[in-house]
Amino acid sequence: METAIRGRLSLSPNTVFSPKPGEKRSLCRGPCINRGILMAISTTGPSKGGGILEKPVIERTTPGRESEFDLRKSRKIAPPYRVMLHNDNYNKREYVVQVLMKVIPGMTLDNAVNIMQEAHYNGLAVVIICAQADAEEHCMQLRGNGLLSSIEPASGGC
Repeated sequence: METAIRGRLSLSPNTVFSPKPGEKRSLCRGPCINRGILMAISTTGPSKGGGILEKPVIERTTPGRESEFDLRKSRKIAPPYRVMLHNDNYNKREYVVQVLMKVIPGMTLDNAVNIMQEAHYNGLAVVIICAQADAEEHCMQLRGNGLLSSIEPASGGC
């Protein structure tokens, strides 16, 4: 049988082929459904008759095997935004520190004090750099607690 198939299709052991619909040499009868699938046929034993055909190996491209470039291209990262704290003459320093620690996740006492002092002396301080949706939420929470806050695009990175 091996020689009959090999003779009819002119295949040698370990030949890789891709059948096309309507091709006379195709192993598919009727329309070939698996056009994009590569099949490898190999034989065991010597090349004289009596070899048994092994089960065809079907090779498919793995969907999770894109390059890093393709992943970055498909997963568009939202540009970062800065949450800004403005100085005001109404809120006490201790209250500003408490609000920063309550509203901003992971805010430590030392960072909150440094941000409050920077806003107090310079009139403005960066609270956090994050995605636009998060920046808008943090800004609204700061404002909801009586602090002056705004957001701006963080162009040029962090």
